[in-house]
Amino acid sequence: MKNPVCWIVLTGISIAFIQQGLPVRSQGESQSDNKQMDNITIRQGETLFLSCSQGDFVTHTAWLNRSSILYAGEDKWSVDPRVSLVTLNQDEFTIKIEDVDLTDEGQYICAVQTSSRPRTTSVHIIVQVPPKIVNLSKDLVVNEGSNVTLMCLANGKPEPAIVWRMVSASDDSLSSDNEVLEIPFISRYRAGVYECTAANDIAVDTQTVELTVNFPPSVSDGRDVGVTLGQRGVLLCEADAVPEADFEWYRDDRRIFNGFDGIEIEDDGGLSKLTFFNVSEADYGNYSCVAINKLGSANTSIVLYEIIEPTSSTLLQVQDGNSGTSTVFTPTCLLLIVLLHLLLKF
Repeated sequence: MKNPVCWIVLTGISIAFIQQGLPVRSQGESQSDNKQMDNITIRQGETLFLSCSQGDFVTHTAWLNRSSILYAGEDKWSVDPRVSLVTLNQDEFTIKIEDVDLTDEGQYICAVQTSSRPRTTSVHIIVQVPPKIVNLSKDLVVNEGSNVTLMCLANGKPEPAIVWRMVSASDDSLSSDNEVLEIPFISRYRAGVYECTAANDIAVDTQTVELTVNFPPSVSDGRDVGVTLGQRGVLLCEADAVPEADFEWYRDDRRIFNGFDGIEIEDDGGLSKLTFFNVSEADYGNYSCVAINKLGSANTSIVLYEIIEPTSSTLLQVQDGNSGTSTVFTPTCLLLIVLLHLLLKF
């Protein structure tokens, strides 16, 4: 320990300097000036400057934090490397504390001993801390109909306000001004990203939780498809499910596999395609698509039917609107009638 020129005795906020070898004067006999400065508010991580005026005939001076001496004149008593002397002269005594933390909060005293009497200046330091979320629910996977609880805890000074909201929803019922967000009997439409925000006067901290809701497949109504003989035909089956559904195709009670009789089955997420590259007479009929996941299944039916295209040998039929009878003409006959009509006009 250092051998100081003087010792400093702290009683309340009164500081009396006792020079070695000199008689000690009791507190009641001494006269001192005590000044209380306005509180200083500083943010965590910033640099704090503490300064007090000296005046004439100063014999000893010191900065204290509660009962610990930081500096006695030019001598550093604090072992904290963040504390250093800035200015010490007849007019000013300034020290600084870098990277301020919550442990630095409290009362600081500048004690000055003049030739006549001691003088103290005290100031209370308030350290503000930006919010930090310290406990957040993990990403969740639940089944539809479950009760869900999301939790968000944060530290900070002033104490941060917590707000929950669903990022992609406009429904106010999905928000909460609380550390806990309760979602009873959750539906698939409330799956998504939930955001927790912790805010105070200093800053804002935001973190998110992804909520996945599993539900059984639901299949869109199948659309019947008409295809000409020998042409390409595609049957589509669309399903909504979490996790994604697996698809199975059936003709009557017989399951169809990829590559069977020149048929291709291609699954892409929630869509399955059954492709016929060269439709034959045997391909026409009723098909079933089944979507399956671990929570259930759903199915739909699709009919592949034949479309007959007209050819050059197709008969043309003209309806007589008055008699209700119809006359059938071949294309060649119809051409002759048109030519005869043109000749009669001349």
